Amino acid sequence: MISHVKNRLSQFRKEEAGAVYTLEFAVMLPLLFMALAFGVELTTHANRQFQVDRALEVTTRAVKLNTAANLSHDDLKTFICQNSGGLDDCDNNMRLEMTPINPRDFAGLPPLPDCIDQSQPVNPIRGWSLGQQHELMIMRACYSFEPVFGSFGLGNLLGTDGAGMGKMVAISAFVQEPR
Repeated sequence: MISHVKNRLSQFRKEEAGAVYTLEFAVMLPLLFMALAFGVELTTHANRQFQVDRALEVTTRAVKLNTAANLSHDDLKTFICQNSGGLDDCDNNMRLEMTPINPRDFAGLPPLPDCIDQSQPVNPIRGWSLGQQHELMIMRACYSFEPVFGSFGLGNLLGTDGAGMGKMVAISAFVQEPR
């Protein structure tokens, strides 16, 4: 049996007809691995975005139905993290903004979301107001995450902060219900 395997391997080594395919294999293999890494990163990113969006929607529903509750930034962040389905280190990587908006004189939110950058000193929470009854509110959540493959493939295109963390933002608008 062993001699049969040795004979087959020696015939394979002496064969020259497949030499053309080795170059093609050497060129295509890295491209295939890069496409695979891109697909894994994209799927993971889409799953995280879905989790953040859903958790924010569940939280805004709870906020608008409990107008009288005096909720803090940390209370809402904890509620979002509990409903997110297991985002990595959510409590330390999530920042929220919630501000009232005048629909007749819409100024919008600041163009750059309030995100956590672990390479910078901690900034105070900006744009936080619980609003009153019948008031239009916008809540924006920014979640910082570590890309699966770092700066390889899609991780490079997502953009990262000084600590190598990517950012995803979810926005929800709602009207505070009457008490």
